[in-house]
Amino acid sequence: MRIGIFTETYTPYISGLVTSELMLKNALEKKGHTVYVVTANLTSSKYEYDEKERVLRIPGIPTGIYDSRLTSIYPIKAINKIKSWDLEVIHSQTEFAIGTFARLFAKQYNIPIVHTYHTMYEDYVHYITKGHFDKSSKKLVEYLTKFYCDKTINELIVPTKKAYDLFKEKYNVKRNIHIVPTGIEVERFYKEKIDIKKIRELKKKYNFSKRDFIAIFVGRIAEEKNVPFLIEVTENIIKEKPNFKLLIIGDGPDKENYENMVKERNLEKNIIFTGKVAWEAIPIYYQLGDVFVSASQSETQGLTIIEAMAASLPALCIDDESFRNTVIDDLNGYLFKDKKECKEIILKLMNDKKLLENIQIGARNSAEMHSSKYFAEKVLDVYKLAINNHKPGYREKITNFIRKVFS
Repeated sequence: MRIGIFTETYTPYISGLVTSELMLKNALEKKGHTVYVVTANLTSSKYEYDEKERVLRIPGIPTGIYDSRLTSIYPIKAINKIKSWDLEVIHSQTEFAIGTFARLFAKQYNIPIVHTYHTMYEDYVHYITKGHFDKSSKKLVEYLTKFYCDKTINELIVPTKKAYDLFKEKYNVKRNIHIVPTGIEVERFYKEKIDIKKIRELKKKYNFSKRDFIAIFVGRIAEEKNVPFLIEVTENIIKEKPNFKLLIIGDGPDKENYENMVKERNLEKNIIFTGKVAWEAIPIYYQLGDVFVSASQSETQGLTIIEAMAASLPALCIDDESFRNTVIDDLNGYLFKDKKECKEIILKLMNDKKLLENIQIGARNSAEMHSSKYFAEKVLDVYKLAINNHKPGYREKITNFIRKVFS
């Protein structure tokens, strides 16, 4: 099958979405399919095509939101190149400019299109409105989301029941929606795959000792990730357990604010910010920790939870629907409702090494269910459905007629 993935963000940008796209592309290619990527050029103002990786990068203008760029919704210069790929299905991963281009191209050349909804946009409205017109802005987000995810595509994929319920119960979308949890290349995060020397080097870099109990957070350092919750929990824990450390891995618009918060509370020895970490190095960083912790309620799935489990870290997460099908109490982690519960769970694991070891084993075993192999198979089923149910356009009808006459 010849597949085109259209996305706003791709490497060298690092995010859960990019991880998902890379994993899907690799898994599909291992199954013998040919995968092309159309994305925004984040490093240059030129059209660039990587023949080996089959990645076409389209120039755009900076948006001011992270490293993202806004491309043309119909970049004419890219048309002939994409036409030459003879795509059988398009998989859109975005609702913005590249996503619009995917829909226009699919319509013009009569190619079935599948879309994956990754982001709960209502949780991100504040970046644009700065607190003003939130209600009307959320209505606009709802309208645009329904338009992009219902009226302009053949099949819709969502990673969790939380996203499914958003479309079915709040947005009243009638179409079929496929719940396909995003998988990862779990093998990348296995402890035995990591160079012990590199782990030791990082522990030395951050002054971690054998006595330290380390909780890890990996993600964008921004308001919707609820990082102050983790800072306050840490402040309470170290009153009883001074050897508790919180390692915050990632970068984002609020990193400086949270670093200042940590300094004001004299917590620099216990809360460490790494800043941006290369995608290739992330598996090593997970091995620094004893547990993974997240208080974010803006996830559609939370791939870092699965990554942490593959690295044998129990997942301690706020009780949000995004995590309920993944995190199971006493098996692979715990769900907490508030700061008090979060603190109690961490102290329980710090005080009971046998329990911690059991949960770590459960976490590793649970991660197997989210392998890239099974994810790719489920996505392929949706592709086949989109192709089989797709109605041929006028051009295709003429072509089919000519083939029948002269065959």
